[in-house]
Amino acid sequence: MKCYVCEQEGKDTEAVAICIVCGMGLCKDHLIHEELDMWVGGYPFPSEKLDVTLPRFLCKRCYDALNALKTQKVD
Repeated sequence: MKCYVCEQEGKDTEAVAICIVCGMGLCKDHLIHEELDMWVGGYPFPSEKLDVTLPRFLCKRCYDALNALKTQKVD
């Protein structure tokens, strides 16, 4: 699989990851790597944050969209 962003720029680069939101293939220069916190606990709210994290890979567009959702106020 090729990096979608590089392909749009006329480059031929192998993808090393896939965006977990949109499925876009990404090279190491175009991926955003974050660690996702893990929580355990009963319904309805998690009660304890674990020491381990889960990796997630995102494209820039999905990363920006998810961060915009975090900063929006819910009325």
